[in-house]
Amino acid sequence: MKVLLSWLSEFAPFVGTPDEIGDQLSGLGLAVENMVAIGGGLDGIVVARVLDLRPHPDADRIQLVNVDAGDGEALQVCCGAFNMTVGDLVPFATLGTTMPNGMQIGRRKMRGEWSNGMLCSPEEIGLGVDQDGILILEGGHTVGQPVTEALELSPDVLFYLEVNPNRPDAMCVAGVARDLAARQGVPFTRPDPSPQEVGADAAGRVAVEILDKDLCGRFMVRILDGITVGPSPKWMANRLTALGMRPINNVVDASNYVMLELGQPSHTYDLDAVQGGALRARRATEAETVATLDEVVRTLSTKDGVIADGHDTAIGIAGIMGGSSTEISASTTSVVVEMAWWDPMSIASSARRLGLRSEASARFERGADPEVADLAMRRFAELLAETGATLAPGVVDVRGVTPASGTIRVRTSRVNSMLGTDLDRDAIAGLLNSIEFTAEPAGEGGADLDVIVPSFRPDSSTEIDVVEEVARIHGYHRIPRTLPRSAITGGLTPYQADRRVVRTAMVGLGLDEVMPVPFLAPGDLERAGLDPDGVTVTNPLVAEESVMRASLRPGILKTLAYNASHRIHGLGVFEVGHVYRRPAETQTLPEEREHLAVALAGRDAGAAVEVFSALADALDARDYRLVAGTTPGMHPTRTARIEVGGVVVGHVGEVDPGVLEAFGVGERVGWLELDLETLLGLPHGGRPYRSVSRYPSSDIDLAFEVDETTAAADVGSCLTAAAGDLLVDLALFDVFRGAPVADGRRSLAFTLRFQAADRTLTDAEVAEVRQRCIDAVQGSLPATLRG
Repeated sequence: MKVLLSWLSEFAPFVGTPDEIGDQLSGLGLAVENMVAIGGGLDGIVVARVLDLRPHPDADRIQLVNVDAGDGEALQVCCGAFNMTVGDLVPFATLGTTMPNGMQIGRRKMRGEWSNGMLCSPEEIGLGVDQDGILILEGGHTVGQPVTEALELSPDVLFYLEVNPNRPDAMCVAGVARDLAARQGVPFTRPDPSPQEVGADAAGRVAVEILDKDLCGRFMVRILDGITVGPSPKWMANRLTALGMRPINNVVDASNYVMLELGQPSHTYDLDAVQGGALRARRATEAETVATLDEVVRTLSTKDGVIADGHDTAIGIAGIMGGSSTEISASTTSVVVEMAWWDPMSIASSARRLGLRSEASARFERGADPEVADLAMRRFAELLAETGATLAPGVVDVRGVTPASGTIRVRTSRVNSMLGTDLDRDAIAGLLNSIEFTAEPAGEGGADLDVIVPSFRPDSSTEIDVVEEVARIHGYHRIPRTLPRSAITGGLTPYQADRRVVRTAMVGLGLDEVMPVPFLAPGDLERAGLDPDGVTVTNPLVAEESVMRASLRPGILKTLAYNASHRIHGLGVFEVGHVYRRPAETQTLPEEREHLAVALAGRDAGAAVEVFSALADALDARDYRLVAGTTPGMHPTRTARIEVGGVVVGHVGEVDPGVLEAFGVGERVGWLELDLETLLGLPHGGRPYRSVSRYPSSDIDLAFEVDETTAAADVGSCLTAAAGDLLVDLALFDVFRGAPVADGRRSLAFTLRFQAADRTLTDAEVAEVRQRCIDAVQGSLPATLRG
């Protein structure tokens, strides 16, 4: 749907810039898809006469046109349109003109032929879309006259609106203006013409009969005499063109103008061509034919509606298109004007089946206003009176079945609960009355309203429909945004959520979860290298399960041994479970803690460290370090305790070979065990994200020879501190013992990745930060750089 700001302004004194008005229309549910300034920026475009037409010698889709732009000289123009003839007047953009779209008109060659300007289409000068190519100017214009004077153009704004199918009232200028006036709080006024009535009464000259009252709810006709068929006034033609309709003649244009303005489609018949002096609304007979205005003979079915003459011959398809037999012609002197209301579903079905959709059918199938016909008829007569037509007295108005308009009870409490507003009854009534909904208090002193929906709003039939109208006119932008609260039936505590993250991370690393029995046999703790004095159960189910586990290690090692006995090696497993230790003197019950244990059969301590590193990333545990040390049951030189913020949370490394032998495990086992309650109780999460650098990174490798007692984590910490913000990744990729590394020492090899957020690092910058890292490690640890 297109509307002109100037046309809207004839209904109400609107205020605001076009942009502000566009925002208001969008807020009313009439989304502005585009907004175009027209009628301005046309300096340099003049009226020109076509002198000659000839083919382009080297292009089939271009012709050469000679035009006279007012100086008597023939100018050659290359043009891709072919709708002109010699003698036509056309808009011509002269050299140096800047078109409304910003294009500069200059002299240029097209396939070897010079073009000295441009002939303009309606779209190029802001008069709608291209229809037949170049705009042909009607009337006696002067060659060389500015096109703005010839066409009586003035600056205006054209809005392209998205009108949803449930808004038939917004398919006309008056409907859009009504909503906009309600939003701005300004008075809305529709035209109320009173054309003079002259001549014989219409009722004695034409009869109307409705044979299918469900198909046709209202059929009104009036007669106009003194018709002189000719061109429409320029102001009317310009408006029709801007809204995408091609001006035809004053009678047809007045019909289209009223439809665009008030939303009531109409059809005009040459009175002398209506046989039998009557019009009948009925269903078509099977295979009945009618020749429509587009000169196509169409075959109808019994589901289609037709208008027939007094001889019962179909002369038009109801609500879609008229017939050619009663078409307005140059000899027409009297016309019958039909304005009807047609059943929306019938019109929609026929339009789809026939593949014939018109501006009229688009309005009827949405639901036209059955009560606007009288006003639209008087408006039509007023427009034609400018060209000498007179309106005959009398109206032939026959009624069928139209939608009933009932009363809807609207509860103020319901409005406010649905919208989240605090409107009182009078405020709601004021909003509804502004769009011609009749809202009256329901009972004395009641808070509710009885609302009568106007005839032009068939889409509003329930209370919630009226609530939506209140929201539109009040303004969605004025309703506070709130998030509806729902009943909370349960949820995870932060600790439970973190525990799920731990399990997800372990599974993501390819580990299998195991759940050994939490009771151990006497001696299991000792075999695992742990304190044998565990908590015992007084009345165990079996003697072999009488000790409560103080560590997850014995149960997992039994699992590895069992799988190894079945020739399943290289397992990676984890368990989240509770361990039990003897209570402190002040406690009655044993101390119970939840732990995480990871066993990596066939892998070393480095693999276990990688698991912890991945878990730390998943939990975003910061400020952690590995400190070399010894733990009962763990390898004496391949174990470290894990500290987070200075708090010990567990240990990582390899299980002591003696322990593995005691449990019958024949492969090395990387081990990680954490006190989950302690770890998850420390600060974690809330990772500060930063944008990814667009610049390339630089990788270097550094290998240091260190004492066995020097932890790799200490070397990594030194590197991280020395590199600063330029370090984006650090990885230990090799641990080596043996010649040429001295006894009691080992080689630790790291990959460092440097990257800046705002630039590409130069070789000098990389070399400088590399040296800084080397100096930091060698200066603070017993380490030397390997060559």
